[in-house]
Amino acid sequence: MGFIDMRFRAVRLAAAFFAASVCSLSFAAQPTLRIGIDAESYPPFFSKDASGTWKGWEIDLLNAVCSKLNVHCQLIDVAWDGLVPSLQNDKIDVIWSSMTITAERQKVIDFTRPYYESPTVFVGAKSDRRKVNCAVPETFKGSVIGVEAGTNFSAFLDSRFSHDAKIKSFDKLDNALADLVAGRVDYVQEGKGLFTAFLNSPDGKDFEIKGSCPDNPVLGLGIGGGVRHGNALRARLSDAIAQVQSDGTWDAITARYPKLQGTIVKGH
Repeated sequence: MGFIDMRFRAVRLAAAFFAASVCSLSFAAQPTLRIGIDAESYPPFFSKDASGTWKGWEIDLLNAVCSKLNVHCQLIDVAWDGLVPSLQNDKIDVIWSSMTITAERQKVIDFTRPYYESPTVFVGAKSDRRKVNCAVPETFKGSVIGVEAGTNFSAFLDSRFSHDAKIKSFDKLDNALADLVAGRVDYVQEGKGLFTAFLNSPDGKDFEIKGSCPDNPVLGLGIGGGVRHGNALRARLSDAIAQVQSDGTWDAITARYPKLQGTIVKGH
């Protein structure tokens, strides 16, 4: 091999090493956001597959938002009651777990713009012919209403329905629905979208939406990502959410989940 060939080879090797180093540095420099998600599964929004990987509409949307921000998003399972404390204690950077924006929560954390909204509804047996009306709590008199504890739905029921109905709290929605199927509660209240999997399952075949609730401050202002007070990440996330809502990404992701059609809309 001649001197020129050796020199040319050395230049090529140096260039390749430099390119590899740049790629490595670029990857290493990509910031990571620690995303807190409720440890319980709520398909089709989020649930774990057989390999333990989170899947679902909300995960797909998160991935699109993270792509807009050019960040790596690391999902961290947290029990629902621990999400806000974990955020406040800097164990996570963002809550992304179908958390409703409410005035009470805004006292302790900030929220991005809503990335979806879903009406609040009651689900009960198809055979139940009572004419219940969320705007008239007296129509639920003598009934038992199941709800997930620590949610805005629970706060709403406690503030308006506790004089007329018995409110039964559960640690998770699945347990409330199990009691509904067993006849131990008459209704369960939640966001319409979170009933999708149940109403399309064999267990839910004899149940239906019995009515929806009008907008109410206790029920919140849509679903948003939670961040620490004063964190500039709020504006960046909100801009990315607005982008995926306006450029067709939100619609394309939602189209992959036909059972969600009619149960959620874009946040405003």
